[in-house]
Amino acid sequence: MNKTEADPTEIMDKETLTTESEETIEDQENYGEGDTVDAKPDRKGRFMLFGSKKKDGKLQEKEQSSESYYRIVSPTFQYKMSHQRVGKCIIINNKNFEETTGMNVRNGTDRDAGELFKCFKNLGFEVFIYNDQTCRNMERLLKEVSEEDHSDSSCFACILLSHGEEGMIYGTDGAMPIKSMTSLFKGDMCKSLVGKPKLFFIQACRGSEFDDGVQTDSGPPNDTIETDANPRHKIPVEADFLFAYSTVPGYYSWRNPGRGSWFVQALCNVLNEFGKQLEIMQILTRVNYMVATNFESWSEDPRFSEKKQIPCVVSMLTKEIYFN
Repeated sequence: MNKTEADPTEIMDKETLTTESEETIEDQENYGEGDTVDAKPDRKGRFMLFGSKKKDGKLQEKEQSSESYYRIVSPTFQYKMSHQRVGKCIIINNKNFEETTGMNVRNGTDRDAGELFKCFKNLGFEVFIYNDQTCRNMERLLKEVSEEDHSDSSCFACILLSHGEEGMIYGTDGAMPIKSMTSLFKGDMCKSLVGKPKLFFIQACRGSEFDDGVQTDSGPPNDTIETDANPRHKIPVEADFLFAYSTVPGYYSWRNPGRGSWFVQALCNVLNEFGKQLEIMQILTRVNYMVATNFESWSEDPRFSEKKQIPCVVSMLTKEIYFN
């Protein structure tokens, strides 16, 4: 299993990751190239997308000072975040796939992984990145993590970056049900995380439909980007899970070969600015807004131009989460 230790310098030096100050030659070449989708070539080949980004991907409206968001919240309705450790964050970053899968290289995903590493490290997580994992390795990895003792941890986070389909996520050798991985952390399987938040962030397509969007009289205009294909799965009935999908069921999820995915760009932007101030649902609501208003696809083929995306959050959390 290809395990990357939680050393920012070491992580950023890995060939598959893009640093903040120096992009890989591949990303430099791809930065202005067309957007692509995380789908089989027969779908992907139907269009060529090009990407541009809204004014540095920042929200157009000037944000208020952090003090304006301060409020008193009863500890009864907050998860206890004062354990010895915040917890582990596992990032599975699948970029290259076996030819038999019919899946293309996910250019831009290394940039996503690098930015996510920095964001979650800043929140206090112990972050590990695993690149190009097979289905068997993904399940084995998460099974091992679920069997660890998390008694001194406040929560757990897992981020999946890959191709996807309805209810499935791709390993380098094929697809597997998302539920087979997330169910490992249910109360009867991972007792040391019972009553603690378990956060899953999934950047992958959830279908082959496009969102045309509608005209609005408010909000900034939108720009450009790429897609990641479909994870459709049944949510466990047990409490304290949160699933943040990059798109809604049935739709493409966009990714730019040079800048990374819309969803991850927005998530990192909001976490960097408000991660230690706002509650998790407030954070993800801002991510929804940013993806919905700051990005729009463009194509020489009008059938695939001006497409939109909206992330989807499914929460069974029973309390509020603050990372401060």
